Amino acid sequence: MIDREPAAWLWLKEHLVRLRQATRPGQTPPTGEPAVVVRTAVVTDSAAALPADWVRAFSINGRLAVIPMPVMVGKEIYGEGEDDIAGTIAVALAAATPVKTSRPSPGQFEQAYLAAERHGFESVVSIHISGDLSGTADAARLAAARVRIPVEVLDTRTVGMAQGLAVQSAVVAAADGRSAAEVRRLAEERVAKTKVYFYVPSLEQLRRGGRIGAAASLVGAMFSIKPILAVDGGKIVPLEKVRSAAKAVARLEEIVVADAAARPLGEARLAIHHFGNEAEAELLAARLAAALPDTPPAQISALPAVLAAHAGLGVLAVIVGESSTSLAGSPGAEDGDRERGQGRPGEHAP
Repeated sequence: MIDREPAAWLWLKEHLVRLRQATRPGQTPPTGEPAVVVRTAVVTDSAAALPADWVRAFSINGRLAVIPMPVMVGKEIYGEGEDDIAGTIAVALAAATPVKTSRPSPGQFEQAYLAAERHGFESVVSIHISGDLSGTADAARLAAARVRIPVEVLDTRTVGMAQGLAVQSAVVAAADGRSAAEVRRLAEERVAKTKVYFYVPSLEQLRRGGRIGAAASLVGAMFSIKPILAVDGGKIVPLEKVRSAAKAVARLEEIVVADAAARPLGEARLAIHHFGNEAEAELLAARLAAALPDTPPAQISALPAVLAAHAGLGVLAVIVGESSTSLAGSPGAEDGDRERGQGRPGEHAP
């Protein structure tokens, strides 16, 4: 199934397409003003769970690069987007075949940074999965020390589309010609407003991968409970213990609705990840849409392979964030929009 893109994120795509067209050599915007100078590139990893077509659209001209995170199934190593890795992981988990993950190599990041430099960018902001869950940010820092182009490495302390929302804000800021420091700041602001809640039928896979963190206290009872977890401070932490799968999903829904409803009116943004239970994710999205009529429909997507390998089959994760209003309100943004004749109505902010 193709990842859904609600209107809020379709606005983001249209906005960046216009900016990309405006920066083609020899062209100027319709107003006759000089083209926007894009100075900063963005690099991330596949744990960001960005929609594939979104990545394809915005990796043109080197503005965005996504480094695949390797997954080892038995003795074979796969990367995100290679073959049917999701199906391979699902079969392996069902057969109790060892499934492990690793960080990308520093060399992969080095090549991405060098490619950005070749495309004419002056700096890079590299945005990554929590350092408590992966050594990816460390690999990025090692690579940053090897290249001449300045690289800002950001450990988001989160995962999935919580990380992805920060990347999307960074891409918009970079497309507006912001400095690396400002691109990083806007990404940090976005991720600070984002929460990750999830339910797993079993803690076993998280335990095997050593990613269970503070939820380790639940292991002894993992066969009799259905845990609701969260990512807090970069680590996986327990929220509640529920006695049945149906009650766990219902409670997850309640937690998400309460969080989204507490956000400024119309500002909440939702994403849902699943692994092996797409129909269940669809039903959850429908219920959330009914409960939150002022919130755009949730994007639904399969959990990235590197996260699915640890969460296991049947996971439901919901990301609650906010519209990227900080970009529209930052210095110069409003003037820049007027110059290009591109207003940003609040209801369409990404």
